[in-house]
Formats: sequence, structure tokens, C-alpha cells
Amino acid sequence: MSQTTATTVSTVIQDAPEQAPATLRGHLAMILFTALVSGSYSFGGLAAPHIAPGAVNAMRFAVGIGFMAAVVVVLYRGRIPAPSSSWRYLLLGGLMAVFFITMFMALGLTDPVSTGAVFTLMPLMSAIFGYFLLRQIPRPIVVASLVVAALGSIWVIFGGDLAAIRLFDIGRGEIIFFVGVICHALYSPLVKKLNDGREPLAVFTLYTMMGTGLCIAIYGAREVLETDWAALPPVVWLAIGYLAVFTSAGTTYLVQYGAMRLPAAKVMAYTYLSPCFIIVYEGMLGHGWPSFAVLAGVVVIVLGLLVMALSKDPQVSR
Repeated sequence: MSQTTATTVSTVIQDAPEQAPATLRGHLAMILFTALVSGSYSFGGLAAPHIAPGAVNAMRFAVGIGFMAAVVVVLYRGRIPAPSSSWRYLLLGGLMAVFFITMFMALGLTDPVSTGAVFTLMPLMSAIFGYFLLRQIPRPIVVASLVVAALGSIWVIFGGDLAAIRLFDIGRGEIIFFVGVICHALYSPLVKKLNDGREPLAVFTLYTMMGTGLCIAIYGAREVLETDWAALPPVVWLAIGYLAVFTSAGTTYLVQYGAMRLPAAKVMAYTYLSPCFIIVYEGMLGHGWPSFAVLAGVVVIVLGLLVMALSKDPQVSR
């Protein structure tokens, strides 16, 4: 290691603030968030041949809302606190609904690799929205680490194939999904801005899920009515159960938990770990392990996120 590199790493570590318990829990929440979301690709793939995307998403949120409502009832002694300023939940829920809807629209027009490449833009856009909405100014080291992690993620997504990266083409599907990625990037800083403490986080999560579920139900109403639910194989219900509990209720809660404890630039950065988790899941399922060239991209992602996690939180512009 060169003297310059050693000095840079030493400076980052020395400048890193002591991780308060709340901040550390925020980082761990977002890592768990990414692990759960990554698992949805495997489960979703099992269900995809048997059910339309609008129907499966409407059902996952219906079940997820029921699960989250039961949690709230237990926590608050048999009652669900009434919402205030309901427009907040429609706004946040609408943003996430647009993300899910445009994802499935894009997958009908392009391939998962291309959508994954577009998705890597989200953490950087979230940092931009964090500045305009919360006046958070990411430090240069944070921006640099996000760029490094994004490059590592793109390398993994394209399987370490430079030719495939050069052939990447921006078409209609990529543009549609870009709109959804913008909405997802805006979601994180808006959670912190709109959650003023009037409701506990579990209640805030429940009503946000209701907003998302309502928008998706309207979009997928025809597919819901056309689905023969009684004829669906057990694997579909297994997938719906996972998506409902872990990647609807669970991840909605986790991202809101993280957004209240971390700056916008750091909250969604952990989505860069998604290809890493997918590699592990696919390997454990016996679908094979990637080449060493791809694993090099995984190392780049982890190092980039480690530098980001150790760096100071952004300044707040006055």
C-alpha cells in the first residue's frame, strides 16, 4: 500500500464519528433491507410463470397490510391510531407504487440487466434530493465512495463483461424505469421530511403501505379479477407470503427506520449490495457461483460502502 493510500484511509477512519447506537442500527437496518429485497428476486422468479405482475403485487400488499395492521394492533393494545395529514401517505405510497409499476413495465420491454444498470443511479439521485429537501451536503468522500460502489455494482450486474457494458442501449424500457427510480430516490428524504413524530414508526409504516397498496390495486385491478386464485400452485402463495411479510411490511419499515437515522446519501447506498446477496442466494440454491472477475466487483462494492459508512455525515446547508 502506498503512503498516499495509507494516509487517505487513515484520514477517513480518523474523521469518522463515533457510531451512536441509533446510527449503527440505521446502517444495519439498511443492510437487512437489501438482503430481504434481494431474496425477492428468487421468490418472485418462482411465481412469475403462474401469475401476472399486477395481481401478485396487489395481493402481496393486501397480505402485507394485514400483517402490519396485526402488528400495530398488538403494539397498541387492540387499536390502530388514526392517521393525520393522510396526504403524506398517499404521496409516499404513490412514489413507491410508481417504482413497482414502472419496474414491471420496463421488464416487459427490456431485460433485468438493463433495469439493474438504471437502478444504480438511485443512491446518487437520493443524495441530490437530500440536498434540496433536507439541505444535506454529502462530503466528497461519500460521493466518491458511492460512485465506486456504483461502478462495482454495474460490473457485477453485467457479469464482468466489458463488451456487454459497451453494448448497453437506452431504450423505452430504460426510460420508463428511470422515472420509477427517480420516485424511489425521492422517497427516502421525503420520509424524514414528512415524518414529524406525530405517529410511531410502525403506524407510519402501516399507512404508507396502505397508500402504496391502494395505488397498485387500482393499477392491477383487471389482473386481480382475471386471476384464478384457487388454481394457483403452492409456490405462488409461498412467494406472496415472503413478498408480503419481508419485502412489503419488513422493507417499508426498515427503509423508514434507516431514513430517520441516516442522511439520504447513505440510506439507499446499501442497495448496491443487492447483486452480492443475489450471488450468495443463487449459489446456495445450487445455481452456480460467479467467476473471480465478477467477485472482484463485489469486493469493490463492499470497500466503497465501507468507506461511505465510516465517513462523517453530511453538513446541513443554512
